Amino acid sequence: MELIQNNPYRIAGILSNATAKELEKQRGKIRAFAKVGKKINSDYDFQDLNSITRTEDSINKAFSNIEQNQDKVNYALFWFLNANPFDNTAIEYLKNGDKEKAIEIWDKVTQNKDVNSKNFSAFNNLGTFKLLSKNQDEIKKGIEAKIKLIESEYFESFVHSVADETFTIDNEKQMKKLVDELLTQFKNQYSSSETLQLFSNCNGSTQKYLSRKFTEEPIHNIESQIESCKIKRKDRAKRTTKTWAEITTKKESDFPLTKRLVGRTYNYGLELYENSKEDLAILRELLGISNLKYKVAADQLANEIMQCGIDFFNDCQKEELTDSSFELVLKLTKLADSIAIGKLTKDRVKDSLASLEEMKDNSLSQTVELLQSVKDAYETNEAKIRQQIKDLMENDAEIKFGLKTINQTAVDDNIKKSINWKEVNNLLNAVLDSSSLGKIKESSNNKLKAEFIELAKWLKENSSSNSVITRIINDYKKIPPKLTFKVTSSEITNTDNQPLYTKFIRYLGIKLNLEVENDSSVNFYFKYINPKGRIDRNSKSSPIGYTRSDIKTLTEQTKTIDFSGWGNADKCTYEIGEHTIEIYVDEYLIHSKKYIVDLVPSEKFGRELKKAESVLAKINTTVYFKSELDTANLQMSEIQKFKLFRGSSEKQAQIDNQKKKIASLQDKSKREKRRNIKNQEEKIYKLKMELSAAKY
Repeated sequence: MELIQNNPYRIAGILSNATAKELEKQRGKIRAFAKVGKKINSDYDFQDLNSITRTEDSINKAFSNIEQNQDKVNYALFWFLNANPFDNTAIEYLKNGDKEKAIEIWDKVTQNKDVNSKNFSAFNNLGTFKLLSKNQDEIKKGIEAKIKLIESEYFESFVHSVADETFTIDNEKQMKKLVDELLTQFKNQYSSSETLQLFSNCNGSTQKYLSRKFTEEPIHNIESQIESCKIKRKDRAKRTTKTWAEITTKKESDFPLTKRLVGRTYNYGLELYENSKEDLAILRELLGISNLKYKVAADQLANEIMQCGIDFFNDCQKEELTDSSFELVLKLTKLADSIAIGKLTKDRVKDSLASLEEMKDNSLSQTVELLQSVKDAYETNEAKIRQQIKDLMENDAEIKFGLKTINQTAVDDNIKKSINWKEVNNLLNAVLDSSSLGKIKESSNNKLKAEFIELAKWLKENSSSNSVITRIINDYKKIPPKLTFKVTSSEITNTDNQPLYTKFIRYLGIKLNLEVENDSSVNFYFKYINPKGRIDRNSKSSPIGYTRSDIKTLTEQTKTIDFSGWGNADKCTYEIGEHTIEIYVDEYLIHSKKYIVDLVPSEKFGRELKKAESVLAKINTTVYFKSELDTANLQMSEIQKFKLFRGSSEKQAQIDNQKKKIASLQDKSKREKRRNIKNQEEKIYKLKMELSAAKY
């Protein structure tokens, strides 16, 4: 973000709450460096920031930009300040490139907490760092932290830490300044709906301000799109006649569907939806679906899209188009249904959908009738043959006196052969191709679908040539189910909304956020996959291949589903590491959610502290450069031995040199030991600080 990367405080190489004395000292130092062309580095050029080149002009401009109190506050909101030991420790981590540790410290003092006198700076610092992210969820959290700070009563503490004690500020005006600055930054980076989503965690006056800035243009765009569509739809007759006059010399099937529909209202309705959905999403985000302005815009849009579908359907009936056109008009009507808000519009869409679904099931009804007719013919023939056998047994004397018997196998064979199965199979191949099976699977008429499956299985059991119906049944099973909902997001649930630490975990569940198109009953299957990649399950109660299952009834009003947890009432059975919950419907994966199970921070830091203290104890007993010292001492022993032709003065000189070498090694060993002890003691100190700051 430009406001952070080239912040005047950053260019000046200071934190935003630097004292006047520190500021003047830094001004003199950095200007002196710039004049002689010496490269200027700063302790606050953190690794996540882009590199910058400081010039004399940019330095002068930076200091000039932070002279006035209001400017100090504006720019401080996009920089860092050091107001307490937590900030100090976190900023030291940032200097060393350990951003995870810095974020962890600031998270501890802000997460699920209100702004107070001890953490207001953490809200600002954490917000600044998250605004540097390219991840939209992180940016959203950064904005939320900034707005919380500004809207709190402790914003005054922030202001007085970066500006004069006498300076007063209007919180609401400052909020608007921040929002305006952010909107400028996001203008060419995100779409309007994406930008609004970044502010979705903000409440109150922020949302009202955004609403005023964003609603006027979307409403105008939607109204213009609707009017344009109406004009094209009413003028379609000429273009439709011309289009079909051009293709009367060929068969309809010779043309791709898009060409056959040139000039028709399906395209107008689809274009209207595509061109308006982002503006409608912006209005929904800002106003909410209960707002009158949103209701009017949504219902007008839904009615026009549905009217395009109605006109399109009527045109298709005149032209006797194939079933493909039916799928398209159904799509338009469902799009209208997804938009409609008002009762009159919703009822109109529902009536249209009901009529279309009934017509859509015609193919399924005809298929069921075909299979039923085969079964009826078979049972009629069977009844006749068995009656003939019964009459024969009652009237044939030889049979009555046991002189001959009825070959029951032959009777059963004749019953099976009483149907022309070759002709039946030809009909099945013609009627139940992959496209037809797909339409049956997509149908919401569960009663007819059940009849179809039951009749197909009956046919498989009774046909003397069942390879065709067997293939049809297998193909049908392979088709993915048509879901009447989609999962928009999910979250792992734990007892009392506790963090996912082993200390608090007994049962973990999952909550799905949904968009439901139609009412339905769904059987969900779950796989709880542990960090080793294995599925957690109970051999006695779990479905084969799954951890558990749960049947839920969904309605159009269903927004969330809470699934009960999996675990153990007495202890945490979840291993430390990354877990996954996978959710299946009809053996198809529809959603997965990853989550981390960890120790509580106090236990984690406690373990690290014990380990660090153990390392310190080992350092205290370690002799550094021991092998070099041992070698030097051995060499001394050799020097001290008697050697022929070596004078006493030469021997003494060698001994003295070796003593110096040993003394140098001993001094080096002591320095290395002191250095390692100091580093380890600093590490222990930081761990103790983190342990004392740990919430859990």
